[in-house]
Amino acid sequence: MATVSKVLNGHDDVAPATRALIQTLLQQHDYTGRRVRAARRGAAAAPVELMFGDDLNAYSTAIVQGVVSAGAAAGVTVAVSLRTQDPPSAEGRRRAAGSWARDLVAAGRRAVISVVKDLTVHDLQVLSRANLPLVVIDPLHLPRARVTSVGSTNFAGGLAATEHLLNLGHRRIGYLGGPAAAACNQARLQGYRAAMDAAGAPVPDGYVRTGRFRYDDGVVGGAALFDLPEPPTAVFAGSDETAAGVIEAARARGLRIPEDVSIVGFDDTQVAWFAAPPLTTVRQPLQEMGGVALRTALRLAAGEKLDSHHVELATELVVRRSTAPPPGR
Repeated sequence: MATVSKVLNGHDDVAPATRALIQTLLQQHDYTGRRVRAARRGAAAAPVELMFGDDLNAYSTAIVQGVVSAGAAAGVTVAVSLRTQDPPSAEGRRRAAGSWARDLVAAGRRAVISVVKDLTVHDLQVLSRANLPLVVIDPLHLPRARVTSVGSTNFAGGLAATEHLLNLGHRRIGYLGGPAAAACNQARLQGYRAAMDAAGAPVPDGYVRTGRFRYDDGVVGGAALFDLPEPPTAVFAGSDETAAGVIEAARARGLRIPEDVSIVGFDDTQVAWFAAPPLTTVRQPLQEMGGVALRTALRLAAGEKLDSHHVELATELVVRRSTAPPPGR
């Protein structure tokens, strides 16, 4: 025990072979110590790690703003990182998870906030063993384990977006969403279908398409919708970025927005404000979600009990100039 303690604390009076053996065993058992050396290095430790699993975009920027602002109000700093790929093998993922957790502990992190990242079973296990609480923002896939998460009322948002188009007189309405298995996409799609069913509006084959909530997917998916024998007169896109791609696909075919086709987005990011015309969209309170996640992470790090492990903030339809009655109405 004394020799292991010396290795953990960086003492020099341990033989190199013994040190190497102990370090190997520690890694094999995913051991993470609570010792923080950031102060010794002359750097202030950031207690919260904000981790993204995909390239940053307008959605990510709003989340970062909310988390950092809440952190400043609480007097804590936030470290932002990208962890986009996992090793292909199960053993590689286990080792990567253990190394990641050790790095977090060594850097003085007390909690982790994850955005747009499918955490593996190994990730959840090593975070639990390291006593690092986790909060997931707008999870793509709800994990099997009991994980604290913050999201929005995606079903209500999908319902409101589709009802807005129906109230304008549209009946041929397409849906272009994100990953098919993503929980947020499924909820938005269910809201869309519920509104269409209630109005007695059919959803023809090819009117529902999925992608990655990205601009390029909007261009490709929008083109597929507009090239149908009977194309939709309106499109509900699962994100503002996707909606911007749909607008480009429409323009490439000589279609005017909103005279020929109406488009609704989701998120209310800067993309919606700067679009031409400005985009009607469902406001997802991204900055507020980031703030709630930060405060929740700090509460968990302090050992406090939560009333609920999942919080949903309300969405709101914001009407701008990308929607109008269909042609001829």
